[in-house]
Amino acid sequence: MTEQVTPLLSQLLTSWISGEESEEFPLANLSNAAAILFENLADVNWAGFYLYNQTKDELILGPFLGKAAVVRIKPRSGVVGQGYESQESIIVADVHQHPGHIACDSASNAEIVIPLTRANGEKLGVIDIDSPHTNRFTDPDKADLEHFAQTLLAYI
Repeated sequence: MTEQVTPLLSQLLTSWISGEESEEFPLANLSNAAAILFENLADVNWAGFYLYNQTKDELILGPFLGKAAVVRIKPRSGVVGQGYESQESIIVADVHQHPGHIACDSASNAEIVIPLTRANGEKLGVIDIDSPHTNRFTDPDKADLEHFAQTLLAYI
């Protein structure tokens, strides 16, 4: 039987939150999580979060690094809304070929969206990451980012 190895991004997140003793500060943890993703993933130009607002029934821009972005996205709209609605991670190799893509940065060519969902089924939002390179995101990236999302959920 092979031993599960914790992905480096998840290790960095846990170490940062523990070191800062920020376990009880969700906004700070989301902000630092965005920075960890942006600084440690190669070839990305945007990394951050869209968080679900039940009153508005929209995903609202959360902490991120990159160019200014669309603030409000309806569930089912764009890659972000589709990932949130389906509760499945989505890799888009070429955003210009994806129906309904919402363009924020004209330099973005690929995107990955990872749902943030608690074990009880509560849908909090998504991680959204863009790259200026087509075909940037892989299945191993998806697995690492899904682990990162599960790690983060303990702190938000």
